[in-house]
Amino acid sequence: MDKKIKNKIEKILQKFAEKTSFDISFELKEVPEQGWLAEMKTSEPEILIGEYGQTLFEIQMLLSRIVRKQIDEDIKLDVDINQYKSNKNKYLKELAAQIADRVVLLKREEPLPVMNSYERRVIHLELSLREDVATESMGEGEGRRVVVKPSQATLK
Repeated sequence: MDKKIKNKIEKILQKFAEKTSFDISFELKEVPEQGWLAEMKTSEPEILIGEYGQTLFEIQMLLSRIVRKQIDEDIKLDVDINQYKSNKNKYLKELAAQIADRVVLLKREEPLPVMNSYERRVIHLELSLREDVATESMGEGEGRRVVVKPSQATLK
């Protein structure tokens, strides 16, 4: 772990926390081959997470850009607030498995609800581990969704 980089990121996160009017604590962890994870905790998570996690996504984009600019390296920073993302990922993976099992059983494709690009990516990655189904994103703009289909081997 590069302590110098960690200290710089922590200073940026601390400055962010101070500039908001929220009581925010955080823990910064280096995740091998994935970058850095800032786990934030606050008593008012709904405001910082926003509807469907949109504000959290924007906070992560902002902090990532600040970190890359100030450290002048391509550093990946993942931000989670009150475990919202980790819980959402767990839910999405469980949903993907349930839908995939149903698709294999019924041998017909099934569309998932409209999702943002991050959520679609979680579904695609989770189901890429399975050989009995295939996934495809369909739709345009904010109407994009994942469609889970039986693989050719499943249909035989």
